Amino acid sequence: MALLLSLLMTLVVLSCGPGGSLGCELPQSHVLDSSKNLKLLGQMRRLSPLSCLKDRRDFRFPWQQVDGSQLQKAWVMSVHHEMVQQAFQLLLSERASAAWDKTLLDQVCTGLHQQLEHVDSCLVQLGTEEDSALSYGRASLEMKRYFRRIHLYLKKKKYSGCAWEVVRVEIMRSFTLSTTLLARVKEEES
Repeated sequence: MALLLSLLMTLVVLSCGPGGSLGCELPQSHVLDSSKNLKLLGQMRRLSPLSCLKDRRDFRFPWQQVDGSQLQKAWVMSVHHEMVQQAFQLLLSERASAAWDKTLLDQVCTGLHQQLEHVDSCLVQLGTEEDSALSYGRASLEMKRYFRRIHLYLKKKKYSGCAWEVVRVEIMRSFTLSTTLLARVKEEES
């Protein structure tokens, strides 16, 4: 688990650091918030993921929507923004606070709120060109569908401990995939 968190934090630093160029620069505090959120999400584990293997589910993160060619900055930032926003809303729910340690949950939500502010300012810098607006709309819709599948899963599983554990792992996975997209854009711009 420590190795996974180290890898995730490294990806966040590489993709969001001040040397990266996405048409905007996410502040260094965004990197720190991302790393802290991943660490806190790791600490929120209440059950062994092994005990919840029967509850696993593929929520189909919109990563598969990206073809292997040139990634659009606006699309990637839009996916990242909507993912953070949807995760923030999910974790603010009354059911989430019943499932996890309130102190850790509050810290994650505070970090996600700060990340949202950073990404919002980045999206403004990318502009409101027609292509950017279309990219944002598509990305937003895909992420909303993704999180809708998560909500339906939780409801179907009656918000069980294992269901929340699967969702916690999935949120960590989605942050990793989003970070991978950011890293790919940075790489393609170099």
